[in-house]
Amino acid sequence: MLDLILCVDDDPITLMLCKMVIAKSSFASEIITAQNGEEALNYFDDLKLNNLGAEIKKYPSLVFLDLNMPVMDGWEFLDHFSKEEYTSAFKNTKVIVLSSTIDPNDIEKSKTYPMVLDFLSKPITKEIVENLKERL
Repeated sequence: MLDLILCVDDDPITLMLCKMVIAKSSFASEIITAQNGEEALNYFDDLKLNNLGAEIKKYPSLVFLDLNMPVMDGWEFLDHFSKEEYTSAFKNTKVIVLSSTIDPNDIEKSKTYPMVLDFLSKPITKEIVENLKERL
């Protein structure tokens, strides 16, 4: 079981479904949400600021990330999260792109980010979570 998962999506129903499926599968002790990439980055920035000079003890080990969101989309989030300041502080955080896009270019592009484990189609299901539990 993972300690903490972050679900990033602009759709409140998708966030609710994500939390519900993960909780029922006993995949994580805690599930938090963000409505866009900027909120997610701000969350990680707050973790860094609150742990200045100390190792960050509790942070998401997995992020479910939508691509198409207002304010800051998933690609912008990944671009920022790929910078050294994040990769060194959150080196064990992995990302699962969870999107409704069927564009093969998006799938290929997601593979260029080292922290991205997989590209999955929405909606999240019990089967997806069970498969991830076996892989992680």
